[in-house]
Amino acid sequence: MPDGLVVEVTPANLQQALTRTVQVAGLLVLWSSGHPQTRQLVDTVARVAARHEGRVLVLTADLTGHPELLQAFQPLLVQAFGQATVPATFGLLQGQPVPLFPGVADEAQVGEAVDQLLQAAVQNGITGRVDIGPVEGADDDDELPPLHQAAFEAIERGDLTAAAEAYEQALAANDKDEDARLGLAQVRLMERTSGVDLAAARAAAAADPTDVEAAVVVADLDVLGGHVEDAFTRLLDLVRTSAGDERDRARTHLIELFAVVGAQDERVRKGRTALMSALF
Repeated sequence: MPDGLVVEVTPANLQQALTRTVQVAGLLVLWSSGHPQTRQLVDTVARVAARHEGRVLVLTADLTGHPELLQAFQPLLVQAFGQATVPATFGLLQGQPVPLFPGVADEAQVGEAVDQLLQAAVQNGITGRVDIGPVEGADDDDELPPLHQAAFEAIERGDLTAAAEAYEQALAANDKDEDARLGLAQVRLMERTSGVDLAAARAAAAADPTDVEAAVVVADLDVLGGHVEDAFTRLLDLVRTSAGDERDRARTHLIELFAVVGAQDERVRKGRTALMSALF
């Protein structure tokens, strides 16, 4: 197996691992060391990913070994598959999870899912590769522009400040570089959520639904965890019910999250329409 192709996710490196899928398509495999047979899916997914010459990064999370990860991913599992059982596999595009399949799958099924994921990745401009050394026959056209590559490398080593600076330089050179704009918005989201206590943030928002600052934090966490509609709805409700500076804070942050998800996403289009209705 090529070095760097598979990353074991822990609570400590979860955010950094997700940021890597801003530029490289990812596969997230949730399994349980309490049920060793579920590890077979990890091996199957890794074998399939290895055939794609670094175009797919595999993230694996042991939900029994890390109960914090179970807490983080349980809502996603229930939303995607109706129950929080493992194993389960998700695609990751720019940090956003895409349900692929629950349970164990054979190599043919995994291969078909990966092919579909990579097609979606290309459509969204995600063409980076995991650094697994020289790949014979690799197409030079897949190389990222230098500043985008610098941002990607900074994300890989966990230096979000350097990644943001690289994207800012790319935008300064070309203000129509939408990939850089999207990348910068996503890096800013990662910076805002770094070190945030998920349970404490949700408790604060639940204790006072009118607290805009608490809602903003939870909305960020929702987008990071793939619950985009929940984040948009939370802030739209505040735009409708608040006034003055608080209303403006909810509105501007919602617009920032639209940038994180991307203008071409249907959820953003619907969100913009709902925002216009809430404002007028």
